[in-house]
Amino acid sequence: MEAERMAKPSALRQERRPALQALAEAAPAKLDRLIHERLRLGIVSALAANESLTFNELKKLLKTTDGNLSVHARKLEDAHYVTCTKSFEGRLPRTEYRLTAAGRRALERYLDHMEALIQSMRER
Repeated sequence: MEAERMAKPSALRQERRPALQALAEAAPAKLDRLIHERLRLGIVSALAANESLTFNELKKLLKTTDGNLSVHARKLEDAHYVTCTKSFEGRLPRTEYRLTAAGRRALERYLDHMEALIQSMRER
């Protein structure tokens, strides 16, 4: 019985290997690792649904910390996926983010990739 249980995972891996290979071949492009990270995907998605969002709006929406949001927003800025505008409202600083055309295209490619992966799995 123990030998039987040990043999099953190997057999399952062998069965899944062709499915995973087909899945990789069905994908239209390489996965954008920059957007794939959970918080960055949240930022890009939120900005795709809104013309712009402030730092505090994003922080509240994504339920994250100042530091975490700053680091991930900066990575998206460096990739030219989002723009950041800093200003003041009275004496209070205001940081506003917008999705760029390049960011929108990257999100669309990412979503197309994920849809292809999902479709490939459903066809199995």
